Amino acid sequence: MSDLGLKGVRVIDLKRIPDERGFFCEALRKDWQKFLENEWIEQANISYSYPNVVRAWHRHHRGQVDYFLVLQGAMKICAYDDEEGSETKNHLVEIFCTEHRPQLVRIPGHYWHGTKTVGNRPSLTVYFVTKLYDYKNPDEERRPWNDPSVVPICINGKKDDPRVGKPWDWFYPVHK
Repeated sequence: MSDLGLKGVRVIDLKRIPDERGFFCEALRKDWQKFLENEWIEQANISYSYPNVVRAWHRHHRGQVDYFLVLQGAMKICAYDDEEGSETKNHLVEIFCTEHRPQLVRIPGHYWHGTKTVGNRPSLTVYFVTKLYDYKNPDEERRPWNDPSVVPICINGKKDDPRVGKPWDWFYPVHK
């Protein structure tokens, strides 16, 4: 399990157990309390996204936590803290997940968060949430995916990343 610089944002590698039929992998267990922080899942959702689709930015104010598991393709998952007075204000975490390395990503809902399908294949993601979706009074605040006010001063704990100090660009060219 790794903490990534924003309190509560975590990634855990899931153990694949291969055999001649394929593999088995536990996606989520109630006894993973260190990772879950005594939370449990109220709803599971599936998201299918075409290559280069960005689903961002949104956050939750009523305590919802999201758990992402990429089942197919590859995805960039980002979380951004813009809370006044936070010691990690304007810090961003960027996590890359693929079907080839099963990981469960925990994002506390008070952070702005979003995803982008990377690569040339669609992504299929199951995500678990700790609160039921309320159709009449949704716990979602949204901002545009390309909001120029999302300007990280630190990315994955690094202040020397060339993207620091600039509006977040989901399509920034891959470093070569």
